[in-house]
Amino acid sequence: MSTPPPASGQVIGIVGGTGVYGLPGLVDEQWRRVDSPFGAPSDELCFARLGDTRVVFLPRHGRGHRIPPGEINYRANIDALKRAGVTTVVSVSAVGSLRAELPPGMFVLCDQFVDRTLRGPKSFFGTGLIAHVSMAHPTCARAMDALAEAGARLGLAMTRGGTYLAMEGPQFSTLAESRMHQQLGCDVVGMTNMPEAKLAREAELCYATVAMVTDYDCWHPDHDAVTVDDVVRVLHANSGHARELIAAVVPALGAHAGPCPHRCDRALDAAILTAPAARDPEMISKLSAVAGRVL
Repeated sequence: MSTPPPASGQVIGIVGGTGVYGLPGLVDEQWRRVDSPFGAPSDELCFARLGDTRVVFLPRHGRGHRIPPGEINYRANIDALKRAGVTTVVSVSAVGSLRAELPPGMFVLCDQFVDRTLRGPKSFFGTGLIAHVSMAHPTCARAMDALAEAGARLGLAMTRGGTYLAMEGPQFSTLAESRMHQQLGCDVVGMTNMPEAKLAREAELCYATVAMVTDYDCWHPDHDAVTVDDVVRVLHANSGHARELIAAVVPALGAHAGPCPHRCDRALDAAILTAPAARDPEMISKLSAVAGRVL
């Protein structure tokens, strides 16, 4: 297995969504394959430095945007990042807005999720080794603070807080679905941050989402038919700002010392239910990176 040894200290993982396939300012870049017992990640991982901070970048859809949302191996992606020594994940995603006050071009630091995806599996755990992690607060407040401060320094159009509705896709919403998502109290709609956020919590990673609004979905009377051309047009502007935001926030995240004050890195402390004598040895082996601390 070509997995590099876990690094000490803070290592920032960046999961680049649609339009974000690389980062500026990286030095010592090395693309390497990281094998996972959960299958193949979306691509090789880019190991690099941004200033004095170690960074691991993974294009969620693969370089060239090859993999649709429903076929992404989310378990392999998160497991590979964990094996690479990542401690904090910043997830960048394109979304549609469900609120008039969140126009295209706005960045939303989502702190809640509603999962309406049909894909699976959505957990690293299963028969032979069962765990239930808390998802009441699925994002890391420390990472969100750093993103909000970096966005303010850059003068970005950004709001903190919001609910991300994860739908199956790959089609955009019907009008009825769009209106229902609004009635559920959601703020943006996307296709990729679930089960990604759930798996990051199981892997005891600090996790934060930067949702880039590209359109008003189809609920808006002036935007009743979302097209790829519309999305791409806004993405070109958003992706540049997203890269600036990542470059600004990585040093702050990398400077953090010690455990996560919000216990993201202790999410499994009271989550595993299966008695030690009943645990499946094969499952224990597969979970060596994700849950090795408690197993």
